[in-house]
Amino acid sequence: MTEMATDRPDSGYALGSTDREHERLIKQAVRFRPFTERLFRDASVGPGQRVLELGSGMGDVAMLVARLVGPSGEVVGVERDARSIGRAQKRLREAGISNVAFVQGDASELPRERPFDAAVGRLILQFLPDPVAVLRSVSQLVRRGGAIVFQEPSWKPYIALCSRMPLWAACGSLAVAAFEGAGANGEMGLELPSVFERAGLPAPEMRMEMLLGNDLESARWTSDLLKSLLPQIRRLGLSVAKVGDFETLAERLRQEAVASGNAAPCVALIGAWCTNT
Repeated sequence: MTEMATDRPDSGYALGSTDREHERLIKQAVRFRPFTERLFRDASVGPGQRVLELGSGMGDVAMLVARLVGPSGEVVGVERDARSIGRAQKRLREAGISNVAFVQGDASELPRERPFDAAVGRLILQFLPDPVAVLRSVSQLVRRGGAIVFQEPSWKPYIALCSRMPLWAACGSLAVAAFEGAGANGEMGLELPSVFERAGLPAPEMRMEMLLGNDLESARWTSDLLKSLLPQIRRLGLSVAKVGDFETLAERLRQEAVASGNAAPCVALIGAWCTNT
């Protein structure tokens, strides 16, 4: 999608397209995979289906779906950034996955002769200026009775769980401010019912899941995210005084979580799915 493929400050995608950000996305996908796979299975994404995937990025969601649909199924991933597509295609070859094809563009440009059995996306609608229009367009590509499934973020649970961890709270607030400054919607997960309804879709079934932990890898997720957001933070003139040195941030976050006796949060993932009518 457009907003996932550009470093333009007004694009809504605040994380950039650097090699380091690509590696962060791959590591993040490993952490999020169980939640996303559970969501897709519950939405009946399965063997033999033809599935449209929006905002492919490094190809992790496309590869997950490819394994769900099996060799008799097909995945078409849509991504605007040619560099990301190149990296994703290389990863597919290395994984021995042959039932995924990537299209550079957006869903509105896809031919409609062959309907899809499902359309899916993870952490993509939050970056789009008009997610309702995108879902409406997607629904016209999915057959009647097919699944429409999206997983989007909410930062409110993250902030709520940091009441005894001021450094974690400062990091969460800084991330939210950076995303909002780029025009992204960090609470898209909570808005999914409204987005589905305005797109003319049935009310979705929903669930929320989030990782918790006071280990170093949990701390690194927050630290690495802020490092990718740093150019955006600087552009907006946001203060990092409460966060301090980014190079020591992960260890300081871990120490605070351990000292607090609390499990530290990751961003909440809210999944929504419906049957297309």
